[in-house]
Amino acid sequence: MGEDFPDYLDVDYTDGDGESPADYPTLEDKIEKAIQVTRKGLEEYDNPAIMWTGGKDSTLTLYFVKEVADKFDLDVPETIFIDHFQHFDELHDFVDRWADEWDLDVVYARNEDVGDYVDANDLEPGDDIPISELNEQNQHHVKNLLEYEEDSFPFLLDTYVGNHLLKTVALNNALEEHDVDGILSGIRWDEQDARADETFFSPRHDPDVYPPHDRIQPILQFDEAAVWDAFWYYVVPETVEEFPDDGYVPQDFDDLPNGLTHDDIPVSPKYFKGFRSLGSEVSTDKAAEEPAWLQDLENTTERAGRAQDKEDLMERLRDLGYM
Repeated sequence: MGEDFPDYLDVDYTDGDGESPADYPTLEDKIEKAIQVTRKGLEEYDNPAIMWTGGKDSTLTLYFVKEVADKFDLDVPETIFIDHFQHFDELHDFVDRWADEWDLDVVYARNEDVGDYVDANDLEPGDDIPISELNEQNQHHVKNLLEYEEDSFPFLLDTYVGNHLLKTVALNNALEEHDVDGILSGIRWDEQDARADETFFSPRHDPDVYPPHDRIQPILQFDEAAVWDAFWYYVVPETVEEFPDDGYVPQDFDDLPNGLTHDDIPVSPKYFKGFRSLGSEVSTDKAAEEPAWLQDLENTTERAGRAQDKEDLMERLRDLGYM
């Protein structure tokens, strides 16, 4: 990253301020804005990267990056996958499959210090990790940034300390190591109250908290239903040759057209099985039996299947660099 960051950028940090998905009433409006933001991100930043979890939102963001890069003769940046050690096995399989299919350069961001301690002591999720056994960086984050006063914390992703160490510290280390000045992220205004005030270009410039960078957020204006409409009418038809060109919405796990299998579709099978959010294997449950896009998206909460300790602390976690 150049020493004059962010002076070399021509981005509007107020773009999207005070807006909501209702300001982009049609799917075409949402897609047009996503393309605009994505192009600006790819053209303005010296070394952008894509946050890819394998979930629907980050995969939709990745789709826009690939489409914009192809249309405007731009490079597809490397992707950053945060491996927090508690993913569903199917998610790893999905990321491996489509990283190969799309020829992606994937950086696996891990908090190796925590991971090494877990491996060395044969820990299971929920087992305690003594703070004193962590390295200097992790101890600093726990004691000084999180102001956590206990002597240990449970090895669980969806908790205050666990989320910060396993995801945010891992991400920040990757941003610093790879000199990333802008990361394309798939967050949405409607997903969580703490994200409702985000803008399309969001500065993270405090060097005492994270490596200075910007968050580039092309799908803020999508709601959950629009994400699925984009998949079944744009992403999948344009990715899978045998999929109907005019789109098709599967009605159950086995309902795929033209002899296609789940390996052919850039949608995690977990969504077909009723999951609406793919956080942690040990703390995320399916929301219902039917596929995610057929559930009552308007009157139920997307993240209800996730452990709530982290959800209740989202604002504080975001101040410390969480997505």
